[in-house]
Amino acid sequence: MDERIAERYELRNVVGTGGMASVYRAYDTLLERNVALKILHEHFSEDDEYVERFRREARAAAQLSHPGIVTVIDRGEEDGRQFIVFEYVDGETLKELVGRTGPMPIRRVIELGLEIGRAIAFAHEQGLVHRDVKPQNVLLGADERAKVTDFGIARSLDAVGRTETGTVLGTSHYIAPEQARGERVDAQTDVYSFGVVLYELLVGDVPYPGDNFLTVAMKHVNEPIPSLLERRPDCPLRLAGLVERAMAKEPGGRPASMDEVVSELEACLADLDSRPDGDSTMIVKSPVIKASRPRASRPKRDRRGLVVLLPLLAVAAAAAAFFITRDEDGSGTSAATSVRLRGIGAYDPPSGGGDGEEHDDEAGLATDGDPATFWRTENYRAPLGLIGKKGVGLILDAGAVSEPSRIRVTTDTPGFTAEIRSGNSSAGPFERIGDSKTVGATTTWPLDSVESRYYVLWITELDGNAHVNEVKAS
Repeated sequence: MDERIAERYELRNVVGTGGMASVYRAYDTLLERNVALKILHEHFSEDDEYVERFRREARAAAQLSHPGIVTVIDRGEEDGRQFIVFEYVDGETLKELVGRTGPMPIRRVIELGLEIGRAIAFAHEQGLVHRDVKPQNVLLGADERAKVTDFGIARSLDAVGRTETGTVLGTSHYIAPEQARGERVDAQTDVYSFGVVLYELLVGDVPYPGDNFLTVAMKHVNEPIPSLLERRPDCPLRLAGLVERAMAKEPGGRPASMDEVVSELEACLADLDSRPDGDSTMIVKSPVIKASRPRASRPKRDRRGLVVLLPLLAVAAAAAAFFITRDEDGSGTSAATSVRLRGIGAYDPPSGGGDGEEHDDEAGLATDGDPATFWRTENYRAPLGLIGKKGVGLILDAGAVSEPSRIRVTTDTPGFTAEIRSGNSSAGPFERIGDSKTVGATTTWPLDSVESRYYVLWITELDGNAHVNEVKAS
């Protein structure tokens, strides 16, 4: 290829082609360096609306000076062709890397996610929505650091309230539901697409495969979010929860901003760093533990006269199970039977400085058997005692008076302090039956021998917010 643009840029070879433009590796004869040159497709060059948008967005992208964003160098027009010149990154796209290596180690996913997320968050701060976040638009240079590129269909935040009738922009495998419907797009649209990218890095494939744009786009609109933990069971709960929240069908269900997404990724990385086996190549198993049912004791069988003794042994086994599960005073119920708890609401009593409620509608998520869902507290930026609050808790109903020997809690926000309390009314009072503990990813409380129907996970120290993903008793 022997063509020169603006008497300065020598086109060498095509490195990518999209719906609106083609990208060439070019040589800047003035500064004697390789650059990337994007030229708007000819049929768009004849459309005044597209030309104006190309110019406007090129100006906006040129203001994005960030280490995670490919730098725009120049913009111009020649013979009616619109072009943008930006730095040339000699490497591969993130899409090519995933295709070559498949699912990535957890740490690498988080590190790349942070680099990409910070770049997108910066663009949002400057008033620009990318609208086409995908692995193809992330370049990895020789230093293996990510750089976001191709703001070709980006749009300023002051214009996102307007829809484009009959026009759907973006790539279908990463398109947000509202974008697929041709509705309003904003920063939440990028959050969704970013969630899809994280899913692909973790799984090695897109969540909604398909052969044509419409089929895939409608899957994003109508089909439930595929379970990340089923495809990648070693994924930490906190990271899996973040990806699924980012991919919520409605924008209001997603993290409020890319800054919030970045903060969560930073917390995920901190959790990984706190593990002794959390090195860069280790895939850390998620702390998802299935409750096991203790087996009732049974007497040894005398093989002599087995047929004759079977009825007697059955009676003996029943009697043994009865006495084994009784307290010394003869009271109590079976501790060998797993107790099923059901989250029914929050415990936030006014007498303890609360307002009587705290995400009560989410209480059932802590006992639904899905570790990716959770009950959550409000966000507290100081220890509870400093704001005049004794604590906040989750009320769990055993369905009947019971006496579990232990309660196990799984969370993707470890570090808060909690204890277990119990009572026979959902309104309280509740007495402590499990000692105060600093809660890890999975924490088990041995319980005092007390008969109760209702149990409370009572959180007494918290800075930030807490998630309770699963609570099980046995």
